[in-house]
Amino acid sequence: MFRDLTRRLVVRYFCLLVILPSFLLSACSNENSVQPGPGQTPPSISILAPLHFPQTPSKEIVTEIEKLTGVRLNITWVPEGVYTDKMNTALTTNSLGKVTFVKFTDYNLVKPAIRSDAFWEIGPYLKEFPNLQQLDPAILSQSAVDGKIYGLYTERPSSRQGIIIRKDWLDHLKLSKPQTLDELYEVMKQFTYKDPDGNGKQDTIGLVDRNDLVYGVFKTLSSYFGTPNNWKLDNGQFIPEFATSQYMDTMNFMRKLYNEKIINQDFALTSKEVQRDKFIRGTAGVFIGSMTDVQRLSIEAQTINPRAELTLINRIKGPDGYKVWSIPNYNGLYLFSKKAIATEGELKQVLRFFDRTMDKDVANLMRYGIEGRHYKLENGKVILPEETSQLRVNEVSPLYSLMIADISNKNVMEVAQKEQLTALADQLSQDNEQFLVDDPTLTLSSPTFDEKNVELSTIIVDATYNYIIGNINAAEFKKEVEKWKSSGGSLIMQEYAEAEARAGSGQ
Repeated sequence: MFRDLTRRLVVRYFCLLVILPSFLLSACSNENSVQPGPGQTPPSISILAPLHFPQTPSKEIVTEIEKLTGVRLNITWVPEGVYTDKMNTALTTNSLGKVTFVKFTDYNLVKPAIRSDAFWEIGPYLKEFPNLQQLDPAILSQSAVDGKIYGLYTERPSSRQGIIIRKDWLDHLKLSKPQTLDELYEVMKQFTYKDPDGNGKQDTIGLVDRNDLVYGVFKTLSSYFGTPNNWKLDNGQFIPEFATSQYMDTMNFMRKLYNEKIINQDFALTSKEVQRDKFIRGTAGVFIGSMTDVQRLSIEAQTINPRAELTLINRIKGPDGYKVWSIPNYNGLYLFSKKAIATEGELKQVLRFFDRTMDKDVANLMRYGIEGRHYKLENGKVILPEETSQLRVNEVSPLYSLMIADISNKNVMEVAQKEQLTALADQLSQDNEQFLVDDPTLTLSSPTFDEKNVELSTIIVDATYNYIIGNINAAEFKKEVEKWKSSGGSLIMQEYAEAEARAGSGQ
């Protein structure tokens, strides 16, 4: 039963695949804008986009975006936790919309569809649009397939990963912020057994996790132990992360937390929504993941318990010092279906829309909302008041998923003042840049990986979960690694080594 359940989880979180149902969007730019004439119907653009918040954005703001860009938007918002499943379904049922967002973690398995001509190559068209022509060549190169550009990227810092922790619990137990793995363990243990909320009951746990080995606890914790980011390059040879001693050290740490009931016992089956709920309700004191979630978690936690206080930690010293895994400077791409977009003219309409979203009026509406309601403007800079934070979460924040290249977009206004926790998350994300661990295969290609990684990842995810909960031992885990190698993993290792050699020789 557990194997079947974890296999489903793999399809969701490691199944790097493709793209999903319709949405229709069309576009305009100041000069390139194709505003409909009198009596004409605005171009319609269907978009599949991930929803990272409890509700979809304000209809008022979406309507204003449509008015400014001259299009009709048909956006299918899909909760982030099931997004990969929905994309996979759309791809396999051949029901893609015009525009589909593909998460970075799903991109490799979309590449076969890209190579089979399912999506438009947009690189040759970018120069026709004033904003799109200014996209970062380095990031476009990172996301290119066989040297060709197919997607518009959503820009993100290299790593926002860290620890969100209950400061009021630390204070109650007279504990300092943990700075090492041993100190982190001790804090989580005391959060479990020392009544950190002072209610006289043993009803708390140190750490809450979910069924995701990447964006849940495991990968960030693993980087603290010094585990490579997916692959280790050693003398021209590629070693998968799960074949390293550091990965085993991480599993042993998690196994200890599980055996001592410091972590939720159902973590391998827990959704992101349930994980968040346990944290905001005060069941758990540590949440490991994206630090930028802290403001929203704080608001929701204080709604339940006004005394709840959160803070952040990004530096946990491990055996090799400070380490944290990174993504490229994009966390996903918008791709354009050739089936849903039949002509070059239609493609240009859609590209004009995205180009227009980078203009000052639309970009700042999507990023900050409506002046006077969601933010204030002083001396040309944005003020984000604490008192409107929840309103922004409810009405504006989901639109961030639609913004392309926003970090480097000079039309996005500078924030002079933001919520304290948001400012801290941004500061610590920037600090992470000093000790990033990059994936050495980022610019390399392995046809076998693209073809078989879904199947092969199932082997390792099953084995990892089963080891942590005690169903298999270390020798049995290593047998699963050998099974991965014999099922195609060894060929992936060889193909990456060959690709690296070719890159090194300039071929």
